[in-house]
Amino acid sequence: MIHEILSKERVEGVRLKNMKTDEKSDLKTDVFFIAIGHKLNTDIFRGEIELNEKGYVKVVNEIGPSVERVFIARDVGDDRYRHTVIAAGSGYKATLDAEKYLEN
Repeated sequence: MIHEILSKERVEGVRLKNMKTDEKSDLKTDVFFIAIGHKLNTDIFRGEIELNEKGYVKVVNEIGPSVERVFIARDVGDDRYRHTVIAAGSGYKATLDAEKYLEN
């Protein structure tokens, strides 16, 4: 499981924790996607990204919060519909926007 996001100005990697042994290891990466599962799990974003009163990411444009270089799928930004097909479509849009950002 992801134990910690390693970053300074941008994502540099993640610290992983083996849930059986508690061993931690680092994985270098400049991008990652988080699946929230059936229970909303956005606490990792508190203080970094604005959340609404229900704990979902506050969306200020169609695909993200007001933080540059952060792209969200609707699982964490939609407290009304929360359906897999909607999340898949918005995840695809977030991927395209992230790809365009990286190309520039």
